Amino acid sequence: MLDYVERITAADTIEELWEIHCEAMAPYGFHRLLYGLTQSRSPNRLGDREDFLILTNLDKSYAEPFINDGMYLHAPMVRWTLENSGPCSWRWIRDNIDALTSKELQVVDFNTRHGIHAGYSISFKDVSARGIGAIGLIANTDASQDDADAIWAEHGREILAMNNVAHLKIMNLPHTSARKMLTKRQREALEWVGEGKTTQDIGIIMGLTPATVEKHLRLAREALDVETTAQAVVKASFQNQIFLVEAYPGALKFA
Repeated sequence: MLDYVERITAADTIEELWEIHCEAMAPYGFHRLLYGLTQSRSPNRLGDREDFLILTNLDKSYAEPFINDGMYLHAPMVRWTLENSGPCSWRWIRDNIDALTSKELQVVDFNTRHGIHAGYSISFKDVSARGIGAIGLIANTDASQDDADAIWAEHGREILAMNNVAHLKIMNLPHTSARKMLTKRQREALEWVGEGKTTQDIGIIMGLTPATVEKHLRLAREALDVETTAQAVVKASFQNQIFLVEAYPGALKFA
């Protein structure tokens, strides 16, 4: 456990962290994982798909239709994670099968055809009403839910602790798509806005004209797909794109 915590907390990138975490979950019988995080949740929707951070080691034949085609919106355990926090056995699906919608039943059938029929889901607590993170721990294809529950009965406490540590570390690492990655100048301009500086002030500090500062801010708004600079500061903060230490190893080098 201490070795895992040391490696995870020392990870410099999301990719490095994810490799360590997948490696750590495999000995417990959970070789396949699916993690999702959004900071743009609202009462009626999860937010823009482009703003999600999704990590998985599942095959593309499953991941692409499940994620890109929006099947996750009707996944029973996704619904559970949105309404609850903590861990939950996938036995919940069987126990509530009569209450599932037709679209949820289609997802259950899709999962079963891909050997995804036993596991655990963890919904992570978030201090923000806009944020929600969760992970699905998928048992081996030859394992039953009884097998997964037996694993959890013996090792659940440490598995839960390890996933919480991984989630908290992810929340502190830069994460965005290549399309929404800010340049150094855009990040710097947003940081000064966050400090309460005016465009004129920022121009003097950065040695630029006010028009050039506004250009950087406009491009930052476009990259982050927001309308106002204030929204850009908030969104960039959620993605850990601003107030970075320049020497931070691996900062924003991933797509």
